[in-house]
Amino acid sequence: MASSAKTCFLALLILALSFSSMDVGLAARHLLQLPNLPKPTLPPLPSIPNLPQPTLPTTQPSLPTLPPMPSIPSIPTIPKVAFPPMPSIPSIPTIPTIPTIPSIPFLSPPPATTTP
Repeated sequence: MASSAKTCFLALLILALSFSSMDVGLAARHLLQLPNLPKPTLPPLPSIPNLPQPTLPTTQPSLPTLPPMPSIPSIPTIPKVAFPPMPSIPSIPTIPTIPTIPSIPFLSPPPATTTP
C-alpha cells in the first residue's frame, strides 16, 4: 500500500516539474527570437579638475640649534663570583635487570574424532 502511494507521489512530482519547465523553455525561446536590441551607451565620465599646487619657499628658515646630548654613563662592571668546587660524586649504581619469565608452551588440542 505504501509502495503505491510513493509511486503516485513520485509521478505527480515529475508531472509538476515537467509543466513548470515547459513555461521556462517557452520563455527562453521567446527571448532568443527577439530582434537584436541596441546596446545602451554610457555617458562620458567628467574630467578630473586640476588641484592648485602650493608654492614652496625657495630658502628654508634656519632651525634653532639643539642642545648637545648628555654623555651616557658607563655601565659598572660586575664582580665575578667564584663557586666552590663540586664534591666528587661516587659512581652511580647500576639498575638491576629484571629476569624474563620463560614462555609456557601451550599444548595442542587433541585431534577431533570423526563420526561414521
